[in-house]
Amino acid sequence: MVQLTDIRDSNTRIATELPAKLVAVFVGATGGIGETTMKQFAKHVKEPFIYFVGRTESAAVRIKAELAALNPQGKYIFLQSDVSLIRNVDTVCNEIKKRETAINVLCISAGTLVFDKYTSEGILYFSALSIYSRFRFIENLLPLLDRATGLRRVLSVLAGTKEGELDRTDITGQSIKNIIRGRRHTTSMMTLGLEVLAKKAPSVTFVHDYPGFVKTNLGSDSKSLLMTVLAIVATVLAPFLSIPIEETGERHLFFLTSARFPGLSEPDAAAGVALGEHVSIALGSNGEPGSGVYSIDYNGDPGSPATVAVLAKLRKEGAGEQVWEHIEDVFTKITGNTAA
Repeated sequence: MVQLTDIRDSNTRIATELPAKLVAVFVGATGGIGETTMKQFAKHVKEPFIYFVGRTESAAVRIKAELAALNPQGKYIFLQSDVSLIRNVDTVCNEIKKRETAINVLCISAGTLVFDKYTSEGILYFSALSIYSRFRFIENLLPLLDRATGLRRVLSVLAGTKEGELDRTDITGQSIKNIIRGRRHTTSMMTLGLEVLAKKAPSVTFVHDYPGFVKTNLGSDSKSLLMTVLAIVATVLAPFLSIPIEETGERHLFFLTSARFPGLSEPDAAAGVALGEHVSIALGSNGEPGSGVYSIDYNGDPGSPATVAVLAKLRKEGAGEQVWEHIEDVFTKITGNTAA
């Protein structure tokens, strides 16, 4: 477990240990975890260049002003888009690629708790935001990440450490009605997919984290009775159990910048803020230190031995390759190509 004091110490050293003008892309950043993480990035990085993607123009106007107040030396560009659609993801990525030859950070936190509708492209809305859209962003922008010098990092905020059995007869997960089983399935898809990508770009770090209980607007777009009940329970328990939103931003900034999480090709010398006295290289999703892919909880700790064993079994059975083949098949059916 990384102590919050060590996280804050690392974050305060970003401006002196990392170069100025880091380029970052935040997807799902007009609220919640994405917004608070982006603000911490703007606060601590010298002359940051930030693209942030979201649906709400009015929120973006407010956030852009707040970012400028946090760091007047930064540049902040809002790209409005509904990223549940793969074609929209391509449009956003192509706009970024027109402007940039390399990026240092890609942080994706867009999500929903709506389980009963489909996008116009035929994907379950929950899966579109939790899996397909995220992998499309990563696949499209991976060449720019790989081309960066120094920090090269992807962070997917979902449910790291909650991996479980994968229904390989139903990779899309459409027939899984149990929320717990569905979360295990989706989480395993994310981690296994990131492992495939790490082989393509071994200098890039891939972090998949579970943020813990954070009070955000996630679920506000769901009309189901279950989500209504959960929202009421969450409101009652939030003062006692939730992680403060600013602290969540600090933790995620650490995941984005600390040398605790090296890429596959640099296990002993990660691009990032140097390890503090009480911080060591993290165990990867395969149980080995510095593996390039990290499934972690909000403390930055890896999954349990049982979770590591489940992933090892799936890996041995070739589930990662099956997941990625499915992902690219979906992309090709929608857009005609595996990446924009």
